[in-house]
Amino acid sequence: MLPTTTKLPTSRAERTPNGPKATMRAKAGELPKAERKVTWRTAFWQYIWPRRKHMLLGLLLIVVSRVAGMVLPGSTKYLLDDVVGQGDLQMLWVLLGAVVGALVVQSVTSYALTQLLSVEAQLLISQLRTQVQRKILSLPTSFFDNTKSGALVSRIMSDVEGVRNLVGTGLVQLIGGTLTALISLVWLIYISPWMTFFTLVPVGIFAFVAMKAFGRIRPIFRTRGVINAEVTGRLTESLNGVRVIKGFGAEEQENRTFERGVQRLFDNVRTSLTATSFISSMSTLLLGLASAGIMGIGAYQMVGGELTSGEFVQFTVLLGFMIAPIVQMSNIGSQLTEAFAGLDRTEEIMNMQPEDIAEERPIVLDEVKGDIAFHDVRFAYEEGKEVLHGIDFTATKGSVIALVGTSGSGKSTIAGLVATYLTPTAGTVTIDGHDLSKVRLSSYRKHLGVVLQDDFLFEGTIRENILFPRPDATEDQLMKAVKGAYVNEFTDRMELGLDTVIGERGVKLSGGQRQRVAIARAMLADPKILILDEATSNLDTESEALIQKSLNELVKDRTTFVIAHRLSTIRQATEILVIEQGRIAERGTHAELIAKEGRYYELYTYQARI
Repeated sequence: MLPTTTKLPTSRAERTPNGPKATMRAKAGELPKAERKVTWRTAFWQYIWPRRKHMLLGLLLIVVSRVAGMVLPGSTKYLLDDVVGQGDLQMLWVLLGAVVGALVVQSVTSYALTQLLSVEAQLLISQLRTQVQRKILSLPTSFFDNTKSGALVSRIMSDVEGVRNLVGTGLVQLIGGTLTALISLVWLIYISPWMTFFTLVPVGIFAFVAMKAFGRIRPIFRTRGVINAEVTGRLTESLNGVRVIKGFGAEEQENRTFERGVQRLFDNVRTSLTATSFISSMSTLLLGLASAGIMGIGAYQMVGGELTSGEFVQFTVLLGFMIAPIVQMSNIGSQLTEAFAGLDRTEEIMNMQPEDIAEERPIVLDEVKGDIAFHDVRFAYEEGKEVLHGIDFTATKGSVIALVGTSGSGKSTIAGLVATYLTPTAGTVTIDGHDLSKVRLSSYRKHLGVVLQDDFLFEGTIRENILFPRPDATEDQLMKAVKGAYVNEFTDRMELGLDTVIGERGVKLSGGQRQRVAIARAMLADPKILILDEATSNLDTESEALIQKSLNELVKDRTTFVIAHRLSTIRQATEILVIEQGRIAERGTHAELIAKEGRYYELYTYQARI
């Protein structure tokens, strides 16, 4: 299992993603670098040792297979010297029986090896994908704001693929190839020490060149993963924003952007192919020279009577059995290098700090009343650039707090702090008297409901989207939410009703219909704390009037935060906070603020004139 943490951060600045380094990385679109690369030692303990039984059985099978494979080259001497040279037909039948038996053993062990290790490798890939996906979902919301979704998809689906070469047949074949080469080497020395020595010189040079080359290839594979994630991320964005692209006639522009990304990927692949092809060409040259030299030495020794023709053929066949695994090892080495590059990138994700660390958030809420208070809260997305300055207010259970102000004043940041998407840079936000930064997020968020201006709907049916927060809700509970949000007003006109498939992000519904589905989802969740961020902004006047009635029911006995530009929708709020440049400029009820004739009065009368 991959390690999920390195050390616990000691300060709030360390554990939040809002520090200057994190922000710089976010702007560059980069993920944090791993503190260390995956080594053979860590790979052994994390991946191989837990599967030692499978690996040992695989090694046993590969040993049996390789030993059986030596029967064929071993029989060539007896075929030429005894069967052909002396006409011993009885020996021929023995040789044929041994060769056929060895081939059967090789076939059976090869099949068993694939079934044993290849399946185990695919199981490990599935488990790693699940772990990485689980880890990514545990990261802070700001991480997703700064990272392309396509890049994360690549991290989950592609980076772990290479592990099949580590736990699958790749590593075992590498060991098996080494075993075959060693057996062949001993046999070759027995036949002719001089020819064997002549062979080892170019093989040694090739091994040295290959080791150096693999050291240079690993960073190339790491970079390929980054480029592939970027290209995938951009492609995902283009497909999601196809209506915008077509609306502005920007197809060619997107084509050029994608082509540049593909070109970068091609340049990387070309670089790696150059390195690997250099290794292959070196092996061809050096081993070819060795073969030419052996041909000359072998002919000289046969003429001198030091070597029989059967021994020479046996030597050349065994030489092939020694060289072939070495060449194969170079290919497997490339695969293992690629696997380690992918695991390096996986390690980067797994070493990131989750947002809900038990040691830092020891308070578990069994029940929530809904009293939320801000105490001198300050917040900065970048160090030294505060967007909230000393925010103080209290929202008691059942109250409705409206946040109004111009765009960029800090309203959404306040809502983000209530939703625990963000953590204050200074000051505290409390829930029922508990510091929210020390409360276990899972115990808090199950009492939280959010309806956003552009709320996200999943591909599937309307029913599935409404049931999302409570999949086990009864039909009566579902229908109460449907009617409360007036979803039935448009689903009754649909052939499949609530079972209508709405497409990706609810594309088959209008903006107002999507908003009503989102509100029904929040109603079904029955939260103690509710955040409404422009919840009626996408509705026409008639729909807004209907939804306003349902919202009046929804906010009862809940602590509700409403962000609204349409000030007519918040007249009944318990308290209205006018936010200007990260500060509370005014506060009070609608009537009190109108009477003051201050900033709220200006905003309200301006909208009334419009």
